[in-house]
Amino acid sequence: MRFGFSETCLDHDPGPRHPESPDRLRAIKRGLQKRHGVTYEGAAPADAADVAAVHEDGYVEEVRQFCERGGGNWDPDTVATEATWSAALASAGLAMDAVRAAMNGASGRDTPFSLGRPPGHHAVEDDAMGFCFVNNAAVAAQYALDEHDLDRVAIFDWDVHHGNGIQDIFYDRGDVFYASIHEDGLYPGTGAIDETGEGDGEGATLNLPFPAGAGDADYAAAVDDLIAPAVAEFDPDIFLVSAGFDAHRHDPISRLHLSTEGYGLLADRVRGVADAVGAPLAFILEGGYSLDALSDGVGMVHETFDGRTPAEPDDGVDAAVQDVFEDARAASQALGSK
Repeated sequence: MRFGFSETCLDHDPGPRHPESPDRLRAIKRGLQKRHGVTYEGAAPADAADVAAVHEDGYVEEVRQFCERGGGNWDPDTVATEATWSAALASAGLAMDAVRAAMNGASGRDTPFSLGRPPGHHAVEDDAMGFCFVNNAAVAAQYALDEHDLDRVAIFDWDVHHGNGIQDIFYDRGDVFYASIHEDGLYPGTGAIDETGEGDGEGATLNLPFPAGAGDADYAAAVDDLIAPAVAEFDPDIFLVSAGFDAHRHDPISRLHLSTEGYGLLADRVRGVADAVGAPLAFILEGGYSLDALSDGVGMVHETFDGRTPAEPDDGVDAAVQDVFEDARAASQALGSK
């Protein structure tokens, strides 16, 4: 794969006990050293105008000044330092560059994957939260619409936490489809099945809150049975993946049971979805807080694009997950009856 990386993203350091550590990127790079076909590309950082395309101007300036003054606790979980603003701009710039590369034909073994941090999918228009300051995927999606003259962007968020920021930014718009699989009841408590969009965005949000214990077979079926048909109907011009690795069974802050092999399955599934609609594909890093599981997960995604065929799960879909599927179908049918 073509990995986007910037040393500037290592400068954001919220402290030795914080799970969103620069060691996350270092672990990923160490793991990728063992694999073939890895390339790294730098990118120009985003600028304030790129960020303000999806965030309020006042918020952008507030965060910039907060970091300039040395940072501190924005909230109990979200910590900034003087270097955080530059890191956030670098992270958003890498996400934009992943879009640029995909639109310029990078695919197959060169599929772009942005390794930026801090992550972004919790950042809403006017606030930082959940370790996130700039919504990288939202900046990238808006960049795709504005600078590449696209009509529709699809985002699939497989982080274990619901990407409330991405959802909120595009909730009343019909040009961005957002799908999320996340652990039910986990931070930030959003992402219910009946959150399907409003106004022009009605029906352009698909949430699948999974019960604790859901694993590989459940994720694969979710993509096959719900996400793939929804993306096909939406017919996007580019497909972005908000790729968190904290649904791994060994991640310390979740209770879902994806295996490392499961991330290969997901990568293979989303490649198939993108190919079916003829959409360029790009990945944007979100969470993942077990360094080994994170490194192995990213490595498995790379190996899948490098030619490895992931093994299909032996077990079936959990009954509680089937209930989630049925509720999601009912929500979709209710929208169609309006």
